[in-house]
Amino acid sequence: MTEPPSSAPTAPLARVLDLRDAVLLGLGSIVGTGVFVSLGLAAGIAGPAVLLAVLLAAAVAAANGLSAAQLAAAHPTSGGTYEYASRLLGRPWALIAGWTFLAAKSASAATAALGVAGYVLTALGAAPERLPRTALALAVVAALTALVAGGVRRSSRTNAVIVAITLTALAALVAAAVPSMLRHPDRLWPFSGTGAAGADPSDLFHATALVFVAFTGYGRVATLGEEVRDPTRTIPRAVVLALLVSAVLYVVVTAAALATVGAVELGASARAGGAPLEAAARASSAPDVRWLVGGAAITAMLGVILNLLLGLSRVVLAMARRRDLPGALATVDARRSSPRTAVIAVGVVIAGLALIGNVRLTWSLSAFTVLVYYAVTNLAALRLAPSQRRYPRAVAGAGLITCVTLAVWLAARSV
Repeated sequence: MTEPPSSAPTAPLARVLDLRDAVLLGLGSIVGTGVFVSLGLAAGIAGPAVLLAVLLAAAVAAANGLSAAQLAAAHPTSGGTYEYASRLLGRPWALIAGWTFLAAKSASAATAALGVAGYVLTALGAAPERLPRTALALAVVAALTALVAGGVRRSSRTNAVIVAITLTALAALVAAAVPSMLRHPDRLWPFSGTGAAGADPSDLFHATALVFVAFTGYGRVATLGEEVRDPTRTIPRAVVLALLVSAVLYVVVTAAALATVGAVELGASARAGGAPLEAAARASSAPDVRWLVGGAAITAMLGVILNLLLGLSRVVLAMARRRDLPGALATVDARRSSPRTAVIAVGVVIAGLALIGNVRLTWSLSAFTVLVYYAVTNLAALRLAPSQRRYPRAVAGAGLITCVTLAVWLAARSV
């Protein structure tokens, strides 16, 4: 009797993720670069109005999340919006979705890798200069690519530990910031403060677009649809739960950081490639919390990269199955139930983007392309049959309009 092959070009992936795993993977993707890096970038653009930007981004993410959830429930396979567009809109829209997702999330992963490097160098007392930060980012990408290539079970367990550490640290930061919030409530008023940019709608929309990218981590659940148990029930519930928890967390953490150091310092720290939330922790009533926050920032952004490698490789797998990418990328390691070739290819692309060494540039690229991607998601949701639709068509319509509007604003400012 011959041994079965260790891999097959179009082998299905095993359904091993339950609701808890799916929610934690969503949280691991959302609560990372966004809260530890992009909040600082957005504060530097919108000033104290960054709190409004967070609320607007959460609302946009909710509309998009519901569209993605009902699509994933109707079509529970790997590939996310690329796959939904292939079935509901046609190949040109599928290619737009696939390539914008790859561009957006590869840039997000590169941003996270540079963010990890910035926090590590800051914690070591070294200036987060471009060359050492880029070299460290490349090492991070290589290590996590090897981990994800080992299969989704191992990645899911690692992610659960990371999320627990992150939530503990953020809770400690908020607790330490309570005295500052009581002393400086004026810092939370959106249009207050010297030099606040929040009164300019274009700055507010720009900041909203940057924060929105962070919330889109819920999409990782949809791209892993082929590996989730009972996907028609699990995926919608996981998306909604991940969004609710992360939205509350983002609002509270933003308020804590603003009250502690203000928008100007948060923005300056992010632009310098440093650690915005660590600066807030250092200025809080319990400055020693900064060590916990710095450590959690590192683990959280490692979790983001891990989850992005998972999601990106599954989209590459789906595109390779339809021959929109080389067929060799559709190979699945049957023993590990892992598209290892796709994972490695994605790791190489992320490493290439990390070589840019500019956090704001990579995050702006991610913001624009992810908005285009979710515009296609909402367009596909509008084409669902009535029997497959779980939410009113107005939800997908609102998501489509807001994505296009924010993309236009961001294109005018950044692209």
